[in-house]
Amino acid sequence: MLCHANFTRRRSVLSQEQTEALFKVMDESTTILQEALSTSYLDAFVETGDNLLNGQVQVEDGQPDTETAAKLTKLYAQVDWQSDDAETVRRAVQLAMLKAIRVDEIQANHQLTPDTIAYIMGYLVTRLEKDKPKLTVTDLTVGTANLLTAVLSQLKAVVKGDIKAYGVDNDDTMLAIAQTSSDLQRLPIELIHQDALEQLLVPASDLIVADLPIGYYPIDENAANYQTHAATGHSFVHHLMLEQALNQLKPGGVGVFLVPSQLFQTEEAKGLLKWLAGNAYLQGLLNLPSELFMNVNAQKAILILQKPGAGAKQVEQVMLGEFPSFKEQSAFQKFVAEIVQWEEQNLLTDRS
Repeated sequence: MLCHANFTRRRSVLSQEQTEALFKVMDESTTILQEALSTSYLDAFVETGDNLLNGQVQVEDGQPDTETAAKLTKLYAQVDWQSDDAETVRRAVQLAMLKAIRVDEIQANHQLTPDTIAYIMGYLVTRLEKDKPKLTVTDLTVGTANLLTAVLSQLKAVVKGDIKAYGVDNDDTMLAIAQTSSDLQRLPIELIHQDALEQLLVPASDLIVADLPIGYYPIDENAANYQTHAATGHSFVHHLMLEQALNQLKPGGVGVFLVPSQLFQTEEAKGLLKWLAGNAYLQGLLNLPSELFMNVNAQKAILILQKPGAGAKQVEQVMLGEFPSFKEQSAFQKFVAEIVQWEEQNLLTDRS
């Protein structure tokens, strides 16, 4: 056990070193391109990602110039990203996106899902989908794909056959980042540029994961197509997205969503609860540790919904609770073990 622990620790340190080395090259080359092309950090990152994928610096209309291209070529030669595993690449991309948030002043709804939360959501879904012969998974708010790729990396270890993955977003810059990130990780994802509340261009899914945007949806004509729309004024986009996700799931399919912990405690929640009662099984609502958030109003929770059919049923006891502090490792691991046991006893259905 001690030898295994030491090996795991050494491997973790090595992976961290590889992540930092790759991020350093990504960041320096992105910064160089940002200045050379007079563009945003995000756009320059997409350019540097393309360079890495193509194995050479792309020059268009003389930009970047010869000196800059030579500097970039020398930088790219410092890393062998193709030998890195998907998680090493994803973490390096995530570090670059964290810098982009600061440099480009990215709005909150476009910021990436934190690793800690992505791992928890991924672990929960691996217990549901383990040993499946095949799987279709969709993220309707894919953004930079940090959540989806984190989940896919975990699912690849437990799903026997093919995993078809789809990501939807209406922001072409976010999708460009998602494409770059998934390509560098060698995780095939079909990305769709569209408003996720219009008729979707992706097939029905066994699993949907999403870090739902919070706020009002501006297109009232589209919102009117949903039972969860507001009686007057703009509707909450996260309410509409939950309904759309359930529409998109196969019978018995599961949706795992990151939502405000106060989701069902607002005045507008009455319509959401009414819709839920007739269209979905509310199986769990798990508050994340309050220490992750600046104040109680910003606290998030993991919501588990299941679509009726294929043997699915409403659990007798909805899983409710709050994760202990990450600092209390023993209590945290015990809580996760209880959730997994509850999932396996209550939610597993034949969705093959």
